[in-house]
Amino acid sequence: MNNKKEVKLINKVKRLLKKAGIPRYLHHYGPKKYEFYNHALAHLVRQECRLGYRRVTRLLRGLGIKCPCSSALCTNLHKIPLNLLKIIFAATTSSKINLVALDGTGLTRPLPSPNYYRRIDKPYPIDIHLKLSIAVDTRSKKILALRLRASRAHDVRDAKYIINHLPRKPSKIVADKGYDANWLHMYCVAKGIKTCIPMRDYGKTNPANPRKTLRKRLAKKFTKRTYGRRNIVESVFKVLNTRFGSSVSSVKFSAQRAEVYCRAIAYNVLLINLYFLNAP
Repeated sequence: MNNKKEVKLINKVKRLLKKAGIPRYLHHYGPKKYEFYNHALAHLVRQECRLGYRRVTRLLRGLGIKCPCSSALCTNLHKIPLNLLKIIFAATTSSKINLVALDGTGLTRPLPSPNYYRRIDKPYPIDIHLKLSIAVDTRSKKILALRLRASRAHDVRDAKYIINHLPRKPSKIVADKGYDANWLHMYCVAKGIKTCIPMRDYGKTNPANPRKTLRKRLAKKFTKRTYGRRNIVESVFKVLNTRFGSSVSSVKFSAQRAEVYCRAIAYNVLLINLYFLNAP
């Protein structure tokens, strides 16, 4: 990143924390040497530049920016409360929401070296997956809500959580066949949200039970044009994997979750800058 891009990101983070009403210091005790802004800026720059803790400390201090040491950043990441991350993330979301796309993907966690597993006489695991589910505004391409799981899970399990944590109620939700569940259609209809989800083929139904469920009635209103907007969430996953990578570097799950939130915040913040740069 060049100096101009660094200055833009720094100013944006300052305005973002001020808008979210974040406290000046993360804790009430201990020396007040570094503000929460110094920690947040270092974590966002680290995710955007894909640097380690030592390198991001050298970078910011080389630019004349006050930054904690690498060990303080490493220990501070998993101590950031989840509610605080959600407040900062909510300040970067869209003000108007119309059509929202849901989808999930997998992330990998760091593993010990193969030599260590050989030394303790255990088979080396292939990989350890994390499950990330997000909701994306198909117009602004911003991430509106997310959830990270420490183990594999079906996509539909996080749908209710994602819908409840949207900043505003959308008019319609679009998703793939993995989200085709009758209870999800009923939940969205009860909230006044339309669904555009293709119906999954479960095989032959019982002819003695001709009852038509809600998902079958809504399948008649399915439109391919609206469903085509679901590709936006796939492109967002592509951008996240290209910019930040498909794995997380933290070991503790609380730090992994904070790392994913920092990626989403950095993505939304830089998306705002690109919007204003490309505006006529």
